[in-house]
Amino acid sequence: MLNQFGFVLLFLISALLFVVLTLGIAWMLRPDKPNAEKLTTYESGEDTEGNAHVSFNIRFYVVAIIFILFDVELVLLFPWATIFGDKALIAETHGAWALYAGVEMAVFIVILALGLVYAWAQGHLEWVRPEQKASDFKPAVPRRMYENINRKYTEEKEQQL
Repeated sequence: MLNQFGFVLLFLISALLFVVLTLGIAWMLRPDKPNAEKLTTYESGEDTEGNAHVSFNIRFYVVAIIFILFDVELVLLFPWATIFGDKALIAETHGAWALYAGVEMAVFIVILALGLVYAWAQGHLEWVRPEQKASDFKPAVPRRMYENINRKYTEEKEQQL
């Protein structure tokens, strides 16, 4: 006879065998035809441009955190409304339960509202656009050479289509 841990061990072994068997069958049946386009990054056929290490504006994260904060508030408000809005419980406590629940949720919402006002007052919700500065860089290569290269590249692309 198997005890309780034996059933768990049997389940884990059968799950592992199922995964290995499924992946093995898929590996044997799938076609393996690599080509240059498939081996490129993301298999999209488009060449990557620039560096993968791009720095994002920190304001994205601040807005995301504030969104999550108020999302969690809504998750807590729905069960609160169903539990603390029980008419039988309010009748048994002669309204004291409703007063307690209302004050409790009011304090919770006021604390969150104060946090939002603080973030607003600190300027975390304002989206400041960076100033566009004209570059004073003077390249050694004349501009017409860049234009010739771009024109040739565009013509080649049009011929390929």
